Amino acid sequence: MTVPVRHPSPLAGIACLVAGIFCLTVSDAQAKWLGQFYSPIQILFMRAMIALPVVLAVVVAIGGRRSLRTQYPRIHLLRGGLNMVSASCFYIGLQHLPLAENTAIAFAAPLFVTALSVLVLKEKVDRARWIAVAAGFVGVLIIVRPTSSSFDVAALWPLVTALLYAVMMTTARAIGRGESMLTTMFYIVAAQCVWSALVAPWFWTAPQWQHAPYFAGIALCSTLGLTLITQGFRIGPASVVAPFDYTGLIWATLLGWIIWNEQPDLVAYLGALFIAGSGVYIALRETRNTRRQGAAS
Repeated sequence: MTVPVRHPSPLAGIACLVAGIFCLTVSDAQAKWLGQFYSPIQILFMRAMIALPVVLAVVVAIGGRRSLRTQYPRIHLLRGGLNMVSASCFYIGLQHLPLAENTAIAFAAPLFVTALSVLVLKEKVDRARWIAVAAGFVGVLIIVRPTSSSFDVAALWPLVTALLYAVMMTTARAIGRGESMLTTMFYIVAAQCVWSALVAPWFWTAPQWQHAPYFAGIALCSTLGLTLITQGFRIGPASVVAPFDYTGLIWATLLGWIIWNEQPDLVAYLGALFIAGSGVYIALRETRNTRRQGAAS
């Protein structure tokens, strides 16, 4: 028997990624609306509790029961805790900032990943990537405006989200390559469910039945979004697909305008452009360097 070769499909990969990012943005919009009634911890617990059976079914259907086995339970538990705190900070930011602005600041995560790769993993980063990282942080400062009268301390919440998300991504290096992506996906949801269940009783508000569709919508959209994004990177070249991650800024701006009549000013758009531009550059450069290393080996 011969195993068929899977050829990359750029357009299909882009379509999956864009659709996945849209689903995640819709999930964020629903969380922003529910935030006026419930705490971020409770929203996260409800999201994880509803999503976990769905993710479990998907993982078992695709990878079988062996996909539930892991040699790194402590790392998965740690990453789940980081993910819970990171998402909580993002949801808090949603209550005080426009959807687009909160999303743009959180997109600083790849910049923190680059910095942490040097400080923690001792990786080498060339001057061009450091310039891109610096440009991205300039974009964050433009949006946050720490020295102006319009500075909002709430802008620090999505910035903490970006930092903790980067730490979570860095800890993924401790997971052996033999462990499948399906296993990682299952345990990040399972660990988030465990952590949020432990904390939720201190923040609990009796759910109202009319809000059930929104809780289900958050779980469905977030799970579907992550699945589509994963599929996008599976079937499309990373260098082509990755930059479309920043379409989230477009969706966040549109949904914020349609639902809450939020209209970011030109300064916020300029900062978002810096962040997105630096992120796209880092993604493309990293992919190109990986290809060169593969060709040289």
